[in-house]
Amino acid sequence: MKSNLAISRLRKLIGVALGITLASNISIASAGVNDTGLAVTDAAVKVGILHSLTGTMAISETGAQEAEKLAIKQINDMGGILGRKIEIIQEDGASDWPTFAEKSRKLLVKDKVAAVFGCWTSASRKAALPVFEKENGLLYYPTFYEGLEQSHNVIYTGQEATQQILAGLDWVAREKGAKTFYLIGSDYIWPRTSMKIARKHIENVLGGKVVGEEYKPLGNTQFGSVINKIRLKKPDVIYAAVVGGSNVAWFKQLKAAGITGQKQTLLTLSVTEDEVLGIGGENLEGFYSVMKYFQSQDNENNKAFVKAFKDMHGDDSVIGDVTQAAYLGPWLWKAAVEKAGSFDVDKVVKASETSGIELTTAPEGYVKLHPNHHLWSKTRVAKWNKDGQATIVFTSDLIEPNPFPEGYQ
Repeated sequence: MKSNLAISRLRKLIGVALGITLASNISIASAGVNDTGLAVTDAAVKVGILHSLTGTMAISETGAQEAEKLAIKQINDMGGILGRKIEIIQEDGASDWPTFAEKSRKLLVKDKVAAVFGCWTSASRKAALPVFEKENGLLYYPTFYEGLEQSHNVIYTGQEATQQILAGLDWVAREKGAKTFYLIGSDYIWPRTSMKIARKHIENVLGGKVVGEEYKPLGNTQFGSVINKIRLKKPDVIYAAVVGGSNVAWFKQLKAAGITGQKQTLLTLSVTEDEVLGIGGENLEGFYSVMKYFQSQDNENNKAFVKAFKDMHGDDSVIGDVTQAAYLGPWLWKAAVEKAGSFDVDKVVKASETSGIELTTAPEGYVKLHPNHHLWSKTRVAKWNKDGQATIVFTSDLIEPNPFPEGYQ
């Protein structure tokens, strides 16, 4: 009964936000809807979910696909989209970038799905992007990323650099008086590009100094050498973008070396509640993450979302930043399709760019889709607790997305 009440509340809230009533879900005549060449019938429309269910990124991507399934279930419970129930075809990217491209091609060419919710790393998105652009598919990408991209075929529901990297550095410089920074990340496009942007901001805007910069292979579990260098350099801030399962070894080895949140300021771009589940809150206590969403956010929309998520996926499940951003994807697609009156990709994209689509009751709070395919959203900084949850210590005003900030390209 509690589950039904929570889902009912969430349906009502999101329905109001989108200006949608249940009456709008009456079956739409097939003419003009089923003739797009996509997998659409009078009864159903097929979509793809493409995340890593295996490999080093599974620790991060599992929550995203769970949130997308929750949103799709709730939409189906409301009657679907244009009177059609959503059917899911799920593929495993297996933490391997060529596999993401291969599975994207399969979903678009063979399965003819109307949209795909998926990818996590920028490397996987960059591998899949040429496929989406060639086949004119539509990808809802949920992860915070480096920016410097805007594709006709992608809706970005996570933060770009100005909404995370720059906002986070401004906070730590202002609140901690930080002047020296040690940069460390996994070795692929997102951490390297993010740190390139961070270095420019530290040196050119904050007047600070980068005293070290290191990258480790994806899946790396040996951080002893870089920890020794950090101990020698004694930076004011460790600025980290280590991703996936490597975070478990990274934070456990930091604690074993005596580098803890009680002695050292560390701000990470890549640790959410999903990763903390594997890391253990006791190994992260006192360190900070900069995100737009934390599970601990205290508002009625988030409480209903957290309850519905746990009812579907278990009491031990947790919700991180990307998981919440992934949850927004199906709702934003639903709003755009209903604005367009069609599943046709070009019509859905045009509606996304011109209709002023907004979610006033998203779990993170108000968001609005910008014509540049990114979301207006707020930046939050939170301090990790021993229980694996985080206490929010800073919330920004709503930030307009700017994927191509001047001076950082």
